[in-house]
Amino acid sequence: MSTRRKIQLRETVTGDDPSAVPSATLIVLHGLGADGQDFAPLVTELDLSSAGPVRFVFPNAPLRPVSIGDGEPMRAWYDPRPVAAETGAVSTQDEEGLRASCEIVQALIDREAARGVPPGHVVLLGFSQGAVMTLMAGLRAPQRLAGLVVLSGYLPLSIATEAEASPANRDVPIFMAHGRQDPVVLPQRAESSRDKLLRMGYDIAWHDYPMGHEVCPQEMRDLNGWLSVLLAPWQ
Repeated sequence: MSTRRKIQLRETVTGDDPSAVPSATLIVLHGLGADGQDFAPLVTELDLSSAGPVRFVFPNAPLRPVSIGDGEPMRAWYDPRPVAAETGAVSTQDEEGLRASCEIVQALIDREAARGVPPGHVVLLGFSQGAVMTLMAGLRAPQRLAGLVVLSGYLPLSIATEAEASPANRDVPIFMAHGRQDPVVLPQRAESSRDKLLRMGYDIAWHDYPMGHEVCPQEMRDLNGWLSVLLAPWQ
């Protein structure tokens, strides 16, 4: 990873031998104002032992001024813009921030390849802003990834995505989950993203739950089952 793209992160390898080359890597992207520590409990909450050793990578988003936080700097993959409460529509998107963070995520994928885990064994997993970046970077990745996990997120730059989507990931499996009472990323915004991706031909495993902008135990059980099937062949 170049100096320009260096980013703070923590990582853990499951199994008895932390020095073993993992069979797969999960790059976990946090939401607005959080950091890589926020989803560290996934290491113990998910049982991926059927896949052998798995590396979890938890990067921190850059610090940047955020418009909805009165310009105060916080960890954010991009600057979120105000959304219409009735429709979930947003007038403009922070394309510059989205594209800069897309480069960061791709650099993390390339870093795994350099360490012996090919892109085809890498899963991008994100919550909220991290879920947005999972779709932003995952659909544009030049090499086929193992899968994308989109928790409480939406598809950014949807018109540009049609032109920019990588042919290598046209059949990448996508797990999408959302709260039916989410007040932050409104359900209709997630559903319209799902429908757009389906029209583009993507394979979507859709789940919704009676929750807000959060995760719940049933969601984690469903995700565990999906990941176990996805990763098991590589043990």
